[in-house]
Amino acid sequence: MQVNSTPRLSLLLSAVVAVLAVTASPILAEEKLNTPPKGFKALFNGKDLTNWQGLVGNPKTRAEMSDEELAEAQKKADEEMREHWKAVDGILVFDGKGKNLCTKKKYANFELYVDWKIEPKGDSGIYLRGTPQVQIWDPTVEVERNGVGSGGLFNNKIHPSTPTKCADNPIGEWNTFWIKMVDDKVTIKLNGELVVDNVVLENYWERDKPIYPEEAIELQNHGNTLYFRNIYVKELP
Repeated sequence: MQVNSTPRLSLLLSAVVAVLAVTASPILAEEKLNTPPKGFKALFNGKDLTNWQGLVGNPKTRAEMSDEELAEAQKKADEEMREHWKAVDGILVFDGKGKNLCTKKKYANFELYVDWKIEPKGDSGIYLRGTPQVQIWDPTVEVERNGVGSGGLFNNKIHPSTPTKCADNPIGEWNTFWIKMVDDKVTIKLNGELVVDNVVLENYWERDKPIYPEEAIELQNHGNTLYFRNIYVKELP
C-alpha cells in the first residue's frame, strides 16, 4: 500500500517555518531598535551617551554664567550623569538618582519620537527647549493623578495643561510619544492618540516671557527608575 507523504511533509514544513519565525523575531526587533525612520536622527545610539550631557541649572541660570563657570559646572554634571544614566542592552536606563539628562545640541522647531517605560508610581517628563514639561507618570495613582494620563503640558498655567484623554499603556509596558514643536506651540500623540493639539508651551523659568527660541531637549529625573529607547529627532524650518 502506497502512503501519501505530502500531508506529513506539509505539516513538517509548517512547523519548521513557525519555529524559525519565533526564533527570528527577537533578532529582527533588536536590529530595528534605535534605528531612526527616514528624515530623523537618533539621539540615542543604544550603546553610550553620545549626544547627551549632564544638566546644569536651567536656561535662565545658564545664561547668567560666564564661559568658565559653565564649563566647570558642565564637567561636574557630566561626571554625575555617567554614574546614573547608562545604556543597557540598547535601552537608556536611569537608576533614580542624579539629575536630568539633556541633549548637547539646542533645538528650535522639531518633531520628536521617544519610547518610554516607567514602574509603578513612576514620574518623569520630556523638557522641550529646556522647559518643563511633557508629563510622564502613572495615571493609576488616585490621589495625585486620578486617571489623568501622560502627555500633558504639566506646568502650563494659562493654556491647557492636561491631555485630552488617557492613552497610557499599562505600567511596565512601553509607550511612544510623537511630539511636534513649532514656534511656541506643541502637538503630542501618545501611542497614536492625539492628546495635545497645538497648545502653547509656557515659559516656566520666566513666566513673563515666551518660550525660548531654542534650547536642549531633556529627559526628566523624578527619583525613580526610568527607561527610554528609540529617541529620534527631525529639525523643522
